[in-house]
Amino acid sequence: MAGDINPFSNLARNDPANGTKLEVLTPHAHRPREHRTAGALLIAGPTIFLLAEFIAAAAWTDPPYSYTYHFISNLGVHGPSTLFGQYMYSPLAWVMNTGFFLFGITILAGAAVLRGLRGRHRWAALAPATLLATGGVLLGLFPGSGEAMNDGTGDFHALGALAGFVGGNVLAIALGSMHQRVGLSPKLGRTLVTAGAIGLVSMVAYFADLISGANILVGLIERGAVHPFLLGLICAGAALWHGYSRHSAAG
Repeated sequence: MAGDINPFSNLARNDPANGTKLEVLTPHAHRPREHRTAGALLIAGPTIFLLAEFIAAAAWTDPPYSYTYHFISNLGVHGPSTLFGQYMYSPLAWVMNTGFFLFGITILAGAAVLRGLRGRHRWAALAPATLLATGGVLLGLFPGSGEAMNDGTGDFHALGALAGFVGGNVLAIALGSMHQRVGLSPKLGRTLVTAGAIGLVSMVAYFADLISGANILVGLIERGAVHPFLLGLICAGAALWHGYSRHSAAG
């Protein structure tokens, strides 16, 4: 009937009986509010990593730390130590290790509170996010020093690095592929997929560079496996937060 309220409609209408305006909302209309927390966490996780990296690198001055030459993991080794021909001495190693430990857990929390994902789609986001968080914890607990390679704990560090590379980039691809369900634009979805693909290709190039012993711009190539998905997740988090703010202003 024309006068009935459709419970599945999210359109507002005027009630002729009392002159008030009624609005019937679907669960989708509440998502922007719920996405605010997810957006904040997806911004915070990568920011923790990038800030920890910057602060630890800035404190490494003798000789200066190089983003293109040195491994990221070197920042978590107080040292002095040597591994793969690289001298490691990070005065603020605890800052990097704290960043390693926290960033993946924070991103996992962001993925966990995302709304709009059910069943296999939810697990498609949670599985790589869990892998990323596990990798970050391993990296933080087991610094990749030369001594670690000798006492066996270096294996945990290597597993953490692999888990972080794979988990972070697959998460970016998953969120990009499910952009409509998550609440992201198609353009941002494509950006996330591209960032994840670049990261996976860079990961393969990084391991090839490492195994071959060439060590050509190894620090830069390693960052190609990490920074794109971090920046992509920041953009996704900002978009979710902005969507909430825009929704609140419209309300």
